[in-house]
Amino acid sequence: QVQLVESGGGLVQAGGSLRLSCAASGRTFNSYGMGWFRQAPGKEREFVAHITSGGGSSRYADSVVGRFTISRDNAKNTVYLQMNSLKPVDTAVYYCAAQMVISYVTDSRNYNYWGQGTQVTVSS
Repeated sequence: QVQLVESGGGLVQAGGSLRLSCAASGRTFNSYGMGWFRQAPGKEREFVAHITSGGGSSRYADSVVGRFTISRDNAKNTVYLQMNSLKPVDTAVYYCAAQMVISYVTDSRNYNYWGQGTQVTVSS
């Protein structure tokens, strides 16, 4: 069992930056692939980024390439999402998720554990 707790959300102006953190419980954090998803009001949850268990490979949604960076510190059981050049369209609740077996990382159905989410609001 893995428990995930996100933090770092807030209100920021367009062009600004935020860094989200996701702290995980448990001693097997370094065996999970980790993903970030987001859900805006009235929209489906969408993939943002994924990082493999060892941190050696990552993948991003086209809409955030070059602006967002996912990273992890396995010693701290934490995954991060650095978000730069934020836009109003990035406004959403951001969720981190853990994936036991790497498979179709962009599909939220392939993740086993989810955090409660953190709100990110970007004003124009």
